[in-house]
Amino acid sequence: MTRIATSSWSLHRTLGASMYQWPDPKGEPVLEGTGQGDLTLLELPAQLAARGIGLLEICHFHFPRLDDDYISQLRQALADSGVELFSVLIDAGDIAHPDAAQRAKEVAWVREWMAIAARCGAQCVRVIAGEASDGKAVQVSAANLRAFASFGRTLGIRVMTENFRTLGTRVESLNAVLDLCDGEVGLCADFGNFKGPDKYRDLAAILPRATSVHAKADFPEVGQMDRKDFARCLRLASDAGFAGPYSLIFSSPGDEWEGIARTREVVEEWL
Repeated sequence: MTRIATSSWSLHRTLGASMYQWPDPKGEPVLEGTGQGDLTLLELPAQLAARGIGLLEICHFHFPRLDDDYISQLRQALADSGVELFSVLIDAGDIAHPDAAQRAKEVAWVREWMAIAARCGAQCVRVIAGEASDGKAVQVSAANLRAFASFGRTLGIRVMTENFRTLGTRVESLNAVLDLCDGEVGLCADFGNFKGPDKYRDLAAILPRATSVHAKADFPEVGQMDRKDFARCLRLASDAGFAGPYSLIFSSPGDEWEGIARTREVVEEWL
C-alpha cells in the first residue's frame, strides 16, 4: 500500500496562496489571494508523481472551479500521473453549531462537498467535528458524523474527522465522539494540532484510533526541523500500530518542496 501522501496545504504558497471561499458550491467562488502561483492544482499530480508521492489530499479552498469539465480534467491529471486522491479536506462547516437552523445549513454545505469529493474520485473526506466541546456538542457532532458516514457509503467514500478546531483538540471530547460513532468514522491524527506539555500524552490517546496521520514537523527556523519532537511523534504512531498513510504536512517558512522532502526523509525511517 502506498503510504506517502501530501496535502495541497503543504504547497499553499506554490499554488499562489489562493483560498477560494465557496459560500455556495453551486455558485462562483470568492478568491482570497493572488491566484497566481508557480503551479496550478491540475499540474500538481504530475509534480507529485515525479517525486514519488502517490497520494494527494486537497483542501476544499484550493479548488478554483467545481464544474464538470474542471473535475474531469482533475481526474484525468490524477489518472495520467498515477496519483490517487486520498481525501478532500473540508476545512469549514460547524456541524455541532448550537443554533439548529444554522447547523442544518452547515450540515447541508458539508454534504455538498462530500458529493464534490466523490465526483473527484476521492477515497475519503475529512469533516471537522465542531467548534464547541460540551456534552451536547459531542452528541450532535457524533450524530451528524454518523449520518455523513451513511451518506458517504452511497457515494463510495469514507468519512474521517481530525484532532482539529475546538472539539477535536480536546481529547476527551474527540474520543467521546468517536466512541459514539462506533467505528463508522475514521480519524486523521495531526502531529501539529496538539500543543503544550500534554502534546505527547494527547497524541498517545488518539493514535490507536488513527486511520491516517498528518505528519507535521515543526521548523522553528527556516530549514531547521525540530527532529527530536518529530521523531517522538512518529515513535508514538509506531507504538500505536499505525499502518495507514502519512500525509507530509509542511506549513513553515521556507521552500515548500524542500520542506516536504525533509519531512519525508524522517517519516520513511519509520515505515
